[in-house]
Formats: sequence, structure tokens, C-alpha cells
Amino acid sequence: MNAADVNLYLVGFMGTGKSTVGRGVARRIGFRLVDSDHEIERLQGCTIPEIFARDGEPAFRAMEREFIDTGHPAARTIVACGGGLVVQPGMLDLLRTKGVVICLHASLETVLERTMRHRSRPLLEVEDPMARIRALYAERESIYKRSGSLVLTDARPLNDIVAHVVRVWRREAADFARAHRA
Repeated sequence: MNAADVNLYLVGFMGTGKSTVGRGVARRIGFRLVDSDHEIERLQGCTIPEIFARDGEPAFRAMEREFIDTGHPAARTIVACGGGLVVQPGMLDLLRTKGVVICLHASLETVLERTMRHRSRPLLEVEDPMARIRALYAERESIYKRSGSLVLTDARPLNDIVAHVVRVWRREAADFARAHRA
């Protein structure tokens, strides 16, 4: 595989900028951007909150796994992964077999500010969203920290974040391509 074709998987907690940064990186390197949550919604014909209500979180997590297994191109694609996708057992290892994994990070205050703009977060439909964010992040923090190079998205211009992600991807894509040559 050529390094210039290696997929990029953006992981991290909700509200860290995976979709926004993914759009900027896709424009910069000429890749297709696929958002795992949006693709699942499209395939299911309903929103993620509706999937959670109808089928439950375990069914949604199975849909995420299927999407990573077979639901997107194997090259020249950026996948903005849902916040809980990488937390599932075996998913980080699966992502690493498919491309470069970069974890985006933001402060929990920034996450709250960004996520409260959108009412499509079923895990935050609670009395105290910040308490829920803290609890969820505490559960997931160790996997995020192990998932790949960490790029901070707080209080930085989008162009700087995109440039940083592109630099990391280029370096790690070259390593990935070398390791996966037949």
C-alpha cells in the first residue's frame, strides 16, 4: 500500500472536533470524509437517538463494528468515528489494521460547550450533562490515551489543528505502509 492512500481514523470523545477537523483534512489531502454516525443514520433511515430508543446502545455498537468492518472504502478515506466507537473491545486493534488512528482531545468544558449546541446526543439527554460528560470521559479516558497520537483541539485555529493532523497522518501513514507491504 502507498502511504498516500492510507486511511485516517479520527477518534476521541464527543465534541472534540472529529467531523469538523476531518472535513478540513479531507480538503487538504484530497480524501473522502465519512462520518460513522451519519453513515449509520443513513443506512438505518433514522437518527442515532431513534436507534438508541428503538434498539438500544448494544445494537448501535454492533452497527458501528459492522461499519468499520465493511462499510467504508479501504483507501483514501477519513473516518470521523463516533465517540464511543473505539471504546468497544477489539475496535482499536481493528482500526489499527485499517489505517492511521489519531485521537482528538478537548477539555471537558469545551466538550460541554460544543455538544450543547446540538440536541442529537442521546448520552447527554440527562439532568446534568456536565456530570454525564465527566463520568463518560472517566470511563473512556484510558482507551483514548492508548488509541493513537493525541491532537488537542481547544482554543486553536482550525487551520492549525488540520495542519497538525496532516503532519501526524503523513508520518504515521508512511510507517503503516511500510509495515503492510506484501
